[in-house]
Amino acid sequence: MFERFTKAARDVVKGTFEYVEPGGGGGQVVEPEHLLLALLDGEGGRGSFALTALGLGERGKESVRQALREARRRAGLSQADADALAGLGIDVAEIVARVESVHGVGAMAGDRQDKRWWSGRPSFGRGAKDVLERSLRVALAQRDRHIGDEHILLALTVAPGVPAEVLADHGVTYASLVRVLYGGGEAKAG
Repeated sequence: MFERFTKAARDVVKGTFEYVEPGGGGGQVVEPEHLLLALLDGEGGRGSFALTALGLGERGKESVRQALREARRRAGLSQADADALAGLGIDVAEIVARVESVHGVGAMAGDRQDKRWWSGRPSFGRGAKDVLERSLRVALAQRDRHIGDEHILLALTVAPGVPAEVLADHGVTYASLVRVLYGGGEAKAG
């Protein structure tokens, strides 16, 4: 499948390893959050252009990174999940604080430094694989011949979970991306 990826899309996939290697603070499995972080670091691709066009300059990108860090501290729970639990009387922030007071900051995310025994190449988790497969379907739906970083970004907006929620909170939705990339959702010209 990667032979159909543009250079920008391949750079995003390779960039995920920066966040999952030991010392990168991201665990040993590539997840959708890692794809989003790599997209935020990308330059020159259509996905990067779209993020900038939608108002995600450096300040906006840092805000997205911070929201992803907060979700990671909540063990990957989205804000919607935390709100639903709050409706049941469960305060996720209090649970995180208690766990971190006993086990250290990042304990729920698996970021404790004393757990760095692992070596080897990170693997792609089911969620990241789903996003990459969905990016192929997005490209085909737009009648694009290759999978670009913009297709990975579009796939992240429709995959349920933290990346889609964080992007939507920052005004980046599937519909807004399609408008920027394809001019209102019609097939692109030229």
